[in-house]
Amino acid sequence: MTAPILIWLRRDLRLADHPLLSEAVETGAPLIPVFLHDEVVERQGAAPRFRLGLSVESFARDLEALGSKLILRRGRALDSLRALAAETGARAVWWSRAYDPEARARDAEAMEGLDAEGIETRDFEGHLLFEPESVETMTGGYYKVYTPYMKATRDRDPGAPLPAPARLPAPESWPESERLEDWDMARDMRRGGAVVAKYCVVGEAAARERLDRFIVERVEDYGLARDRPDIEGTSGLSENLTYGEISIRSCYRAALQAREAGAEGAEHFRKELVWRDFAYHLLHHTPRLISRNWRAEWDRFPWSEDASSAEVITWQRGRTGMRFVDAAMRELYATGRMHNRSRMIVGSYLTKHLMTHWKIGHDWFADCLIDWDPANNALGWQWIAGSGPDAAPYFRVYNPESQLAKFDPEGAYQRAWIAEGQENPPETALDFLAAAPRRWKLSADMPYPDPIVDAGEGRARALDAYRARG
Repeated sequence: MTAPILIWLRRDLRLADHPLLSEAVETGAPLIPVFLHDEVVERQGAAPRFRLGLSVESFARDLEALGSKLILRRGRALDSLRALAAETGARAVWWSRAYDPEARARDAEAMEGLDAEGIETRDFEGHLLFEPESVETMTGGYYKVYTPYMKATRDRDPGAPLPAPARLPAPESWPESERLEDWDMARDMRRGGAVVAKYCVVGEAAARERLDRFIVERVEDYGLARDRPDIEGTSGLSENLTYGEISIRSCYRAALQAREAGAEGAEHFRKELVWRDFAYHLLHHTPRLISRNWRAEWDRFPWSEDASSAEVITWQRGRTGMRFVDAAMRELYATGRMHNRSRMIVGSYLTKHLMTHWKIGHDWFADCLIDWDPANNALGWQWIAGSGPDAAPYFRVYNPESQLAKFDPEGAYQRAWIAEGQENPPETALDFLAAAPRRWKLSADMPYPDPIVDAGEGRARALDAYRARG
């Protein structure tokens, strides 16, 4: 083959265990890696787009080390790919699959348009352990509850991770590329970008090191430590999985090997990876997961849909007077991440104590998370709100005060993120203040606020509304 293949990269910015790259190298054809700032990227939130730019920059350096390049173009995906095919003589465009509705619509348009011009298109697996349609119930349907899904995939082998290619065949000449800095992917971060960047762990090498360190140092205690936001007990890999800097299969294989070596927490880690797959399984079969209540009967629940209400703004700024909620919301704004236990607490507080629609929280997270993931963000919010697929026969209302006493018993988490009342606040707490917009008018010497909603009263109000829902 002398005609080059355009390798359209999206959320698969790595070299190892990359099915598309491995097969493309085997063809012997010249390969032109491409990243597009397309219509889907353009609509991403501030923090996800910022973090994606860091990943693109890192992966471009990795390709250069192999004698290759990453070609950058901005514009509608189909238009950019058509132009590149015409410029390079490429007769094929390959990409890794996406599963959210917006990306699937973009890919379908690209496939139809390119196929009509005689340009081969292929999509490859690689973002998940198991393709969503490959896991079926005994009756041929899809799974609506996690535990049966987990059991159905427990003994399935996703395959061994593939090695990274030693080189990528290059074309005789390269097409022109735009400059990443001209895209200004950090533009909406404003002064918060420099703060959040301190907490990012970017690129394939860093992701691999993060996984290895977690397996050696923390996976043994993961079963209990993963619920403690006051200690470093999780892998932190959601950030890297989001952009495909490491493959889910590599993480899964590491979990299995740790389990075989006797690490008690490794099975819990494996199940968390399967939960990620389950989210995409649901999203594939029920795209409404992202945009509306998965259970239609929750349309009658009297949530407020006022995203600019005083209570929502107070929640966003970490000034609710509930220390667990406020610490978590400040962690989010300063780092672009939030501990999973904290996500449950702030989600429960918004949807139950503040009686606010989960979509408002979902959209705030989509703007603030550097590990934003369309399937996991949507499933997480619907799970905590009660409107999603859920086998639990009760209405979850977490008490942020008792949860704080249980999961931050020494107060380390709240001290890390709440500056008010501390004579010498730690760097983390000051970072939140540095990242926050000046118009919020926050400072370390402000008094810490009283609760805007009493924990007991908020719970009672939510339960009353749940019972009245019918």
